[in-house]
Amino acid sequence: MEFNLDRDIVFFDVESTGLNVIRDRIIQLAMIKYHKDGREPEEWSMLINPGIPIPAESTAVHGITAADVANKPTFFQLAEKIYRWIGDADLGGYNSNRFDIPILMEEFARSGITFDIDNRRTIDVQRIFYKMEPRTLKAAYRFYCNEDLVDAHDALADVRATVDVLKGQLDKYSGITVETDDGETLVDPVKNDMQVLHDFTNDLNTVDATQRLRRSPDGEILFNFGKYVNQPVAKVLYEDKQYYNWMMEKEFSTQVKQIIQRLVKEYAQKMRS
Repeated sequence: MEFNLDRDIVFFDVESTGLNVIRDRIIQLAMIKYHKDGREPEEWSMLINPGIPIPAESTAVHGITAADVANKPTFFQLAEKIYRWIGDADLGGYNSNRFDIPILMEEFARSGITFDIDNRRTIDVQRIFYKMEPRTLKAAYRFYCNEDLVDAHDALADVRATVDVLKGQLDKYSGITVETDDGETLVDPVKNDMQVLHDFTNDLNTVDATQRLRRSPDGEILFNFGKYVNQPVAKVLYEDKQYYNWMMEKEFSTQVKQIIQRLVKEYAQKMRS
């Protein structure tokens, strides 16, 4: 099956020093780029020196040791090349909305590069799987591809498996109607259309990957935590400069900081007009 693309898409997977998207670092990045013009997909896999220790419990998962990355380039050294390679492509992965994309954004931010996802569609294959057949990637591969996944937790093997699982999902769920937990009926929500897959695999009420911000039913962005929970972000931060500065200085994700900067700027312009 060929993907129906109106824009390039990069499927990717990372292995890391841990699961904290802000504090931890990428130690392996693998990507497969599918071109809208139908050219052969490109693959790129690299080991990265994280510049911090790799905990034993992380090595137990992916098998990558400090010795493996000791002489490898840092993300900072690779950042510009990775950024250019991805270009303006959409992004796809397995649990990528909650982990791979946020940690990649943080690595770019530390390298002085703003990696904006506002105009990219993000296809999280895990979200399709969890909504349709809740299981792990290994089980998904067996279920959709009728094969056992070998080399699990090697980034390139995992991203190849993710692509194969998505193709299997597109075959299996073509024309299927789904009823959501809140009673909404979705007609053919898993189809070879990247916008449809983006809408199906994203929680459109959640604004950022760390779920600090959410949208109200009328589309206004609200706080999803703290003393201002359920209050409008733009108005609050415009009026409470101390809280705005606190958020910009504290350990919030790069994505959250970019969003609140934009909201406050837009609100200030609105108040001046």
